Amino acid sequence: MNRRELLALAKNHYDEKQLVELEHAIDYATKQHEGQLRKSGEPYITHPIYVAALLIDWGMDIDSVVAGVLHDVIEDTGAEPADIEQHFGHDVAFLVDSVTKVGRARAGMRNLDSYQQQTKDNLTKLLIAVGQDVRVLIIKLADRLHNMQTLQFKSEPKQKKIARETIEVFAPLADRLNMGRVRVQLEELSFRYLTPKEFEKTKSLMDSRLKKSERKLRSVKKEVDGHLTKEKIPHQIDGRVKSVYSLYKKMQRVPNIDDIYDLMALRIIVEDVATCYLVLSELHSLYEPMVDRIKDYITKPKPNGYQSLHTTIVTKAGQAVEFQVRTREMHEYAERGLAASFHYNEQKLTEAYKNGSIAELPTDLHWISDLQNAAAQINEGKDFDETNLRVDLFGDRIFVYSPKGDIYDLPSGAYPLDYAYRVHSDVASHASGFKVNGKMVPFSQQLRHGDTVEILTSKGAKPRPDWQQYIITSHARMKLRAQLRRNGFLGQLSNAAAIFQRKVNQRKAKKLNDQR
Repeated sequence: MNRRELLALAKNHYDEKQLVELEHAIDYATKQHEGQLRKSGEPYITHPIYVAALLIDWGMDIDSVVAGVLHDVIEDTGAEPADIEQHFGHDVAFLVDSVTKVGRARAGMRNLDSYQQQTKDNLTKLLIAVGQDVRVLIIKLADRLHNMQTLQFKSEPKQKKIARETIEVFAPLADRLNMGRVRVQLEELSFRYLTPKEFEKTKSLMDSRLKKSERKLRSVKKEVDGHLTKEKIPHQIDGRVKSVYSLYKKMQRVPNIDDIYDLMALRIIVEDVATCYLVLSELHSLYEPMVDRIKDYITKPKPNGYQSLHTTIVTKAGQAVEFQVRTREMHEYAERGLAASFHYNEQKLTEAYKNGSIAELPTDLHWISDLQNAAAQINEGKDFDETNLRVDLFGDRIFVYSPKGDIYDLPSGAYPLDYAYRVHSDVASHASGFKVNGKMVPFSQQLRHGDTVEILTSKGAKPRPDWQQYIITSHARMKLRAQLRRNGFLGQLSNAAAIFQRKVNQRKAKKLNDQR
């Protein structure tokens, strides 16, 4: 990827004024990086140009692309943030400076034994600090992906160190941003460097199996394509192969590859949700479905926001084939996540953007609001316990439903009070009880994915210090503490906090034991 190729790619996405700005950024970065080489021997400018190309491919706005071109000039050259602001404006300067801070935090970590936990702690603090603009994370993911794609030029210890950080921190962050394609790429590359023997063994097993299946799969694809065309159902059909790392993880649970039915899958993309269910019906009329493998992730999305219909059918020849049926919008969101769902040029016209937040977050991305709230607290000099945010960022997620069918995103292990504070802090402050799936439950009942939660309130109910035992989200904890202080319970907070920390430690210990 060079200057000419990047500009040719950009012409399909941006107007003339924006292209001029991008050209200016390329010229500026080329001059700043003049004489610098990468470990591969290539001119250093090839890296930021490739990062910018990734951001264009992901559908990002022009400020993000320009910042991608400039993202290393503060760290590696004599450029100053004020100079970048003068040339490219405040937003671009902020993005470049914030990406630089993330890089500097990584550079200070040397102890491989404690590297994973140090990485999470330091990055969490930095994520709080730059929480007012999530584009920083997306630019960093593009930077990390290209560095992983050129990791062969590093020494073996550095390869393993960078790969470990990538699979433990950056791949989960990509997943939290619903950037599925990026997550898979980062995991695959990390797996190759961390455990090369396991990677080659799994890849070899997959390749041998795929050769046997591809011809049969082509026959099924042709048959389904012809049937849907005959029924005049507009569609696009293609195949997808499970990633090597995903197969490796699945084989830890299902050792026999013959029992893994989604090694290869056929993906059908249609115009709308109604057609998704129509296609599912047509598939089941053509073939015998494996009933226990029909999954409706449209009605109930996965915790990371993924939506699709899955079904596994058995052909007349006895071959099991998985189908995934989704709309174009669902497909784009599954592949590119946040980058596909935000249009920052439009966002800039809103008051929310000017105030440092993003309007209309998808349900499964409310954790970004928590990030922004935490950033605001730190900027105001308030205390903040980053442990809670670390649970939100790196923990598993669940979706729960209100009685009206609204969807709320929470970390795994959340309590009804976490849900109540997500709905509204005033409602939560008057909570007298909860019903989950129509049944009364105690405040200590942990929620599960798919639960429907009803908040029971009364005028006489007030927040109590012991409620801190039954919340794990940073948002709920912040709101509850504020309410307790207003009600004169300040002195009782420390005891409740100690109880809460014991519960956190118990959960961590249980998780470690389960992993062993």
